[in-house]
Amino acid sequence: MAKQDFYETLDISKSASQAEIKKGYRKMAIKYHPDKNPDDKTAEENFKKAAEAYEILSDDNKKARYDQYGHAGLDGPQGGGRGGFGGGGMDMDDIFSQFGDIFGSGGGGGFSGFGGGQRQARVKGSNMRIRVKLTLEEIAKGAEKKVKVRRKMQAEGVSYKKCTTCDGSGQQMRITNTILGRMQTAATCGTCSGAGEIISNKPNDADAQGLLIKEETVSISIPAGVTEGVQLKVGGKGNEAPGKNSIAGDLLVLIEEIPHETLKREGTNIHYDLYINFSEAVLGTSKEVDTVSGKVKIKIDGGSQSGKILRLKGKGLPSIERYGTGDFLIHINVWTPQELDKKQKHFFEEMSDHQNFRPAPNKSDKSFFEKVKDMFS
Repeated sequence: MAKQDFYETLDISKSASQAEIKKGYRKMAIKYHPDKNPDDKTAEENFKKAAEAYEILSDDNKKARYDQYGHAGLDGPQGGGRGGFGGGGMDMDDIFSQFGDIFGSGGGGGFSGFGGGQRQARVKGSNMRIRVKLTLEEIAKGAEKKVKVRRKMQAEGVSYKKCTTCDGSGQQMRITNTILGRMQTAATCGTCSGAGEIISNKPNDADAQGLLIKEETVSISIPAGVTEGVQLKVGGKGNEAPGKNSIAGDLLVLIEEIPHETLKREGTNIHYDLYINFSEAVLGTSKEVDTVSGKVKIKIDGGSQSGKILRLKGKGLPSIERYGTGDFLIHINVWTPQELDKKQKHFFEEMSDHQNFRPAPNKSDKSFFEKVKDMFS
C-alpha cells in the first residue's frame, strides 16, 4: 500500500511555513486525540500518522530529504531517519513526551492524556552524530556497517525513586491570576528535570545522573543509492537518559562518499574515460571495463572517433527513490602518440595527404554539446 503524503496527512500545502506545519499538526492531533476518540483504533492510528508527519516536516534536515526523495529518502536503518510513529516504533507516551507542548500546556491542552489522569513526561537522551565513509561500490549495492560508539548508558545497580517535588509527574503546576481569571500552567520540574524520578542509589563510578560512558558496536544498514550528505538514523542508539521510564536518543549517521580513482558520479549515472590508441581506433578492438556491478566486455568499432560515448543501460547506481538504475557512460578518448621513431614518423608523413586520413565528419554526427544534451534530455 502506498504511503500517504505527509503534507496530505496534515492537510497543508507543500509550501507551508513551519508555523503552518505546526498549526496543521495541532488541528489533526486535537481531531484524533485518544481522549476525544476512546477505544477508536482508526483515530489512534491517524493520531500516530499525524505525529510522524510532524516529526519529519518540523525538522528542516528531514523535511529537505523528504521533499527531495520522498519516503525513500527516509528509508534507512530503524525506519531510515523517521520517528516510526505510524509503524509502531513509538507509543503514545513517546508522542506526548516529544510533542506534548504542541497543545500549549504540557501534554494536555485540555485533555487528560491517553487513558486519563496526569501524564508523566518521558525524558529522552541526547542524540549522537557520526560520519560513515562509503565507496562507490558500497553505494551501488548498499552496505552493512559496524561502528564502535561511546555513549552514555545507565550504570548497573543504579536505582531511582519517585520525585517528591512533582510527585512523579515531571511537571510542576502553577496557578496565576490574570484578567481572564485563574490560569493553570505547567513547567518542567526543576528537581528531576522532567523525569519524574530522582536517584536513590548509584554506583561510585557513575556520574550524578547514574550514567556511564560505554563502548558499543552498532550495526548500520545503509540503503543502496545514498548520496553525499544524506543523514540516516539508528533509533535508540544515542545517549541514554536517567530514569526507569526514560528513552535513549538516536544515532545520526552522516554519509560521506569516497571519491573513486577512475569513475565519476553524476546523480545515478557514472562516467568513465576510456583511452585507446590510434591503431585500436582505426581497426576496432574489445575492452574489459570495471563497472560498479562487475566487469563488462565492450566492443569498439573500427573508425571510432575521440569523444564517442558508449552507454551501458542500467549499469549505473540505483535511485534512492527506487525509480530504476542509472547508466554507465564510457567516453572514448583516442590517445595521440607523442614520440615517434623514424619508421613511424615516415609512415604518418606518407599518410598525411592520403584521402582516408583527411577529416570528413558526417553531417549527421552530433557535436560534443549535442551529445551531452541528449544524455540529459
